[in-house]
Amino acid sequence: MKVQLRDQSVRLRLDEAELARLLAGESVENMTRFGGIEGWGMAVSLHGGEQPVLLDGGTFCRLVLPRLAVEALAARLPCREGLPFDIALEDGSQLQLQFDVDVRDSVRQRGVTRRTTASPV
Repeated sequence: MKVQLRDQSVRLRLDEAELARLLAGESVENMTRFGGIEGWGMAVSLHGGEQPVLLDGGTFCRLVLPRLAVEALAARLPCREGLPFDIALEDGSQLQLQFDVDVRDSVRQRGVTRRTTASPV
């Protein structure tokens, strides 16, 4: 899982193997250590609700995403459009979350899906 942080936005990008684990009910985690024992980590898992949930533990946070939305994304892969979420925080601010699946990995694993558009002629 690749994690990008900037201001109040987080982008998570999983590869196909990580997506498969997530859909199978497992958590996908990323931990960065800064020497010694301490570090910072993020995990993502799924739940049956309709909204994402952020569980923050200071040096480790978990994003729990709506299963149906992630399953719908998986059904349309490969695609560049992921899932955008706005998560309300306790202090009244928002965290913007972008959840993506690596499109290059999806093409390698699934092949290219040609999208056809019907001609009005």
